[in-house]
Amino acid sequence: MSTTSIFRLLHLLLLQFSLSPVLAAHPKPLTSPYLSPATIHPNYQNMFKFFKIFIYNPNSTFPFTSPSQSLFYTRLQDSHFPTENPEKAHLFFVPFPSDLPPRSIARLIRSLRSELPYWNRTLGADHFYLSCAGIGYESDRNLVELKKNSVQISCFPTPAGKFIPHKDISLPPVPSTPALTNNTASVLGYARFDWVKESTLVNQLSSDPDFLIESKPSDPNTFADRLGGSKFCLFEYKGGDVSGIGEALRFGCVPVVITDRPIQDLPFSDVLRWQEIAVFVRRSGGAVRELKRVLGRACWERHEKMRELGVAASRHFMWNETPEPFDAFYTLMYQLWLRRHTVRYVRRE
Repeated sequence: MSTTSIFRLLHLLLLQFSLSPVLAAHPKPLTSPYLSPATIHPNYQNMFKFFKIFIYNPNSTFPFTSPSQSLFYTRLQDSHFPTENPEKAHLFFVPFPSDLPPRSIARLIRSLRSELPYWNRTLGADHFYLSCAGIGYESDRNLVELKKNSVQISCFPTPAGKFIPHKDISLPPVPSTPALTNNTASVLGYARFDWVKESTLVNQLSSDPDFLIESKPSDPNTFADRLGGSKFCLFEYKGGDVSGIGEALRFGCVPVVITDRPIQDLPFSDVLRWQEIAVFVRRSGGAVRELKRVLGRACWERHEKMRELGVAASRHFMWNETPEPFDAFYTLMYQLWLRRHTVRYVRRE
């Protein structure tokens, strides 16, 4: 038996014993962090067994600008998913530097179109790429097809207008906190804000004894203590720092996302049932009053269950040195697997 076969067998055995206890004990959707709790396990197994990706060779080696991009690219290259036979590939990966100008990206796609047959078969619909800030709308045909057809993997949060829901994927940030703490939640709400940016909400909450508001803690251990000692963690979407949302889940601090519109680029939005693991509060003139009302109700009615489901879901945000079932890398691969069904145009003989 080959080394790869042994690795796959061990992985599948590990997966059978590593399913979330919430998923195993609560088959009903409302008691699971997953959108499709009955199908995620068999779909994941099929992904791990059969998924194949063809990686185009870049013209030169280059670094990515964000740690999550670098980790994903490295994990992908070291995994068993890549194939040297493009005819066996479900998807095609187009690697290019994060700071590559749009004109150069257009030239890259043009070369793929003219030199190889795979792009033209679906106009790029079975291709994907990494771009932390996302690709904007351009008039060049090559960029239009890349933007509208190919799967974009960008960083969370993605700038407005550069993320297409149900097609694109966002990368979860790399955690910065150490191991879990055993703190008892003693604060209703915690928020870490950049004080350079003016925020009415921050100014109003800073004098409220139920909330702990501070700028970035001096070290990761302090941040871990804050997360573990709070029932809810506040994040202002589009204007605040939302990079710690996955860490909040891991420490049992239910995320409270303050936003003035629906969020379309939440990590793993087609895997996790975000409404069951986070609270969403509309930003308005009476935001503080509404926030305290919602949290007061959630604290009594749903907090413990949301905290439990959030901890179960936090495994998907972990970037492990050696990839583990359902960690950040494999969940990203699972999302790509769900997007593998594309219309393949019939070739002309």
